[in-house]
Amino acid sequence: MLRSTTQKRTFVSSARALANHGKPQNPPIDNTVKMRIQPIIRTGETIEVKRARLVYQSRKRGILESDLLLSRFAKKYLQTFSEEELDEYDRLLDEPDWDIYYWATKNYDVTPLPDKWKDSKILQMLQNDARNEEKEILRMPELDFPKEK
Repeated sequence: MLRSTTQKRTFVSSARALANHGKPQNPPIDNTVKMRIQPIIRTGETIEVKRARLVYQSRKRGILESDLLLSRFAKKYLQTFSEEELDEYDRLLDEPDWDIYYWATKNYDVTPLPDKWKDSKILQMLQNDARNEEKEILRMPELDFPKEK
């Protein structure tokens, strides 16, 4: 014979239960640990290879906002940059995506501009480009592949 057993559910609201038995859900973050991957030092890279790498790194940032701003900027200016300007742009791309985005849009309340970028010609050009004074619809530029013979 089957017996029907009904159990009454109770909810405990004691301080100990609410505190998850002393185990925090999210452990505190230790702000003293800072991990940053150092940029790769490239030697022997031709200027054509550097330009191609910078185009790729401008397009594949990880967040669409930065991809859009940087890929359009790269398409517009990289072919005219000198080796020193390419080096400066390369160093800028070593910064975190959201920092670059906020600096390009001059949103310094979210991410303050470090002193090392205050006089950057490349960043000023990026800021001017990001302003989009022509009010054009922003799209990712087409990739230019070498034509096959």
